[in-house]
Amino acid sequence: MADDRDRDGTEVAVAEFHKKIKEAFEVFDHESNNTVDVREVGTIIRSLGCCPSEGELHDLIAEVEEEEPTGYIRFEKFLPVMTEVLLERRYRPIPEDILLRAFEVLDPAKRGFLSKDELIKYMTEEGEPFSQEEMEEMLSAAIDPESNSIHYKDYITMMVIDEN
Repeated sequence: MADDRDRDGTEVAVAEFHKKIKEAFEVFDHESNNTVDVREVGTIIRSLGCCPSEGELHDLIAEVEEEEPTGYIRFEKFLPVMTEVLLERRYRPIPEDILLRAFEVLDPAKRGFLSKDELIKYMTEEGEPFSQEEMEEMLSAAIDPESNSIHYKDYITMMVIDEN
């Protein structure tokens, strides 16, 4: 009996995921032919609440691409892979408290902000460096134009995904 309930719950979850995946995919299926440009896959995945690294995203794309890459991803290949990702809760966003601690490590004086120059230095010279495009996108969202700095508590609040 419990197995039936578990299976029914999973079936409902799968049906919900399929609906969400289809809706997200269709936004970028400009030709209405069940394909999207491979360059849109990251946006689709992130719109579904997943936050893969660039390396993880490349692995996912390789998994759903045709054997002879065409530059397009077919819905039939994307759906089962993305359903599995959502069921397994892979690529979850980083919790707010961990993001805050990360920013605080970069701000040993505990000022509550980082200057634009500090942020650029950390994002381009430490860890997995941001591309120029990623850097510009983050700066446009994160930097307060008046102070030319990022007040990281405000930024974290703005970018955290509500999982409900």
